[in-house]
Amino acid sequence: MNDKERDADRERYRRGLPDHHDPTAGIGGAPPARSALTLRLILANLGFVLAVIFGVFAWTRDFPLVVVIVSGVIALIAAINSAVVTRRKLRGEPG
Repeated sequence: MNDKERDADRERYRRGLPDHHDPTAGIGGAPPARSALTLRLILANLGFVLAVIFGVFAWTRDFPLVVVIVSGVIALIAAINSAVVTRRKLRGEPG
């Protein structure tokens, strides 16, 4: 990939990528949906913190093990989501 193509890709990311997953995008003149990345990042981090706090609370209060495991899985999903959103923001996508 040469510099010109790389610059074109960066400009495309700055403007925002169309949502190819939305089957109704463009119907009735509606613009394609874009993700609010900053909001997603805040919510993912909040979910991670709350899941960890609840998991520790559940572990220390002798809740059933399944509650602790589910809390850990939710924390893991939130951490992965946070990493994905951070990567997209660093790539230059708006939101």
